[in-house]
Amino acid sequence: MKAPKRLLLVSLALLVSFAPILDFATAQVVEDGPRRVIDMKLQERARLSIERGLEFLKNTQNPDGSWTDKIGRKVHYEYRGRLGKHVGVTALACLSFLAQGSLPGRGKYGEQVEMGLDFLLRNVQTNGFITVNESRMYSHAFATLFLAEVYGMTGMERVKERLKSSVGLIIQAQNETGGWRYQPGADDADMSITVCQVMALRAARNAGINVPKNVIDAAISYVRNSSNIESGGFMYQHEVGPTGRVQRSRTTFPLTAAGITALYGAGIYEDRALDRGLAYLRRHRPRRYEALNTFDYYYGMYYATQAAFQRGGEYWASWHRDTWRDILSLQNPDGSWQDLVGPNYATAMACIILEIPYQYLPIFER
Repeated sequence: MKAPKRLLLVSLALLVSFAPILDFATAQVVEDGPRRVIDMKLQERARLSIERGLEFLKNTQNPDGSWTDKIGRKVHYEYRGRLGKHVGVTALACLSFLAQGSLPGRGKYGEQVEMGLDFLLRNVQTNGFITVNESRMYSHAFATLFLAEVYGMTGMERVKERLKSSVGLIIQAQNETGGWRYQPGADDADMSITVCQVMALRAARNAGINVPKNVIDAAISYVRNSSNIESGGFMYQHEVGPTGRVQRSRTTFPLTAAGITALYGAGIYEDRALDRGLAYLRRHRPRRYEALNTFDYYYGMYYATQAAFQRGGEYWASWHRDTWRDILSLQNPDGSWQDLVGPNYATAMACIILEIPYQYLPIFER
């Protein structure tokens, strides 16, 4: 993103933040001409749904600024973990407030964003790793993304140095494959973690933080090599076999959404892998009831919706209609959403998905 445009976003964000409740209740969706047609009646329902979701998150924030959910890992098709203060969920909850128009100390949820920001800044380790309770690179990337968005929208100096440190950790953690894995220093990589790092780096670069071109180029190469030409999707991992050919790994909806968004995030907007991947997403769209029994429904829809938004046109119009109806139908009476990771994670993700058309977050800009 060019500097003048970023400064304009900062100015707009500051103006929005000082408007009491008016910021979101009267917010206008950016249709961007014919590229992104919005069903305004459906979006109005979404706005009310988002408000209920954000109120739920406001009420579940811990006194130290964090949010609690399961910290764990997937084991085959299960998610196993223990409840604890969660870096990634805290970052996502704060991002959902930013996407509503609030900023640290400003706007309807300014206090919650400020508290969450303080919690994350306190837990930036000396090597730049943002971690609590043994959280891993997923959480680090979402936390870095949040810090980058805050710094890009406000210019807060107390965020800058820790942001640079956390970005440095991502750069150092990239391995020879061009991707990333669960922990810094791993010698293999996978798509689900790589996309998180790419989007964090993009947000940091948008905010004026230096990200070497060779890091992005290596990530692009990794993602492209993960495209499965036969199915059109993107693979979890890829390995080069004895003959020099890439060996196939599993291909899924969330991984394909991740691959497409990673390419968009790296500045690739025209590519056969994108066309194949978007077609794959349409063919393999998950059914809404899967949200309650999986750990990756909202993760997949988070990236798939970003991908659809970037594509625009008829693809976005149909995606917006179907996704919004599914997400809205899954909300609980208390304003939350639920999956195997926990209600705070699912609620933050659902809110961010529904907030994408408002484009308050620079990361959602093309």
